[in-house]
Amino acid sequence: MMKLTIGHLYPDLLNLYGDRGNIQCMTKRSLWRGIEAETIEFSLEDHIDFSNLDIVLLGGGSDREQMLVCNKLRSIQKNFKNYIEDGGSVIAVCGGYQLLGHYYKTSEGTMEGLSLVDLHTEQGEPRLIDNIVLENEIFPLPIVGFENHGGRTYIGDNKPFGKVLYGHGNNGEDHTEGVLYKNVIGTYLHGPLLPKNPHICDYLLSNALERKYGKGDLTPLDDNLEVKANQYIYNRFVKQA
Repeated sequence: MMKLTIGHLYPDLLNLYGDRGNIQCMTKRSLWRGIEAETIEFSLEDHIDFSNLDIVLLGGGSDREQMLVCNKLRSIQKNFKNYIEDGGSVIAVCGGYQLLGHYYKTSEGTMEGLSLVDLHTEQGEPRLIDNIVLENEIFPLPIVGFENHGGRTYIGDNKPFGKVLYGHGNNGEDHTEGVLYKNVIGTYLHGPLLPKNPHICDYLLSNALERKYGKGDLTPLDDNLEVKANQYIYNRFVKQA
């Protein structure tokens, strides 16, 4: 039996936006296909061996909690970077997304990031709060969610997670949201993200299986309810606009 191991980094500090819902979604969609799924939760005191992980979730938290986590992650930055460059799958949400970059500049000072992906964030006003809908031609459905962030993120030459059809996105200026780098998804979408976007969940699972077993094909599931939820949001905020 194939098995995936999901590492949930610091859920006691970074679980502001229902990130455990993303874990539950990945676990269920694996198990429904006969793929064993194990989740390991790591606290600040724990050693993280990235060689044992297939998917890593880095959730959102307050600026203070982000700083605590970032100080810890700097000690394992090289191993985390090697994992990403080797094709390891990562989903980083909100504060976790900001930590991927070089820095987060705030009114209280600049928080040095992990430099895992070439991006940076600067604090801005007002907060960007709204429902949000994206499109990306590599995915069969729109990407829907909710955003609530004060940071303005700039991703340089990297590919965005999606083009904004409704909402604010990375910075409210360039109509991009999130980042795609190798098998990393960084995004401000939460709520949580994956239950309303089964195609994104399967993207993560497929990439992880391809890296581990050389075979990323997934058995189709009955996603009728999930697609209805996705399409309701798309129709409400985009199609009827």
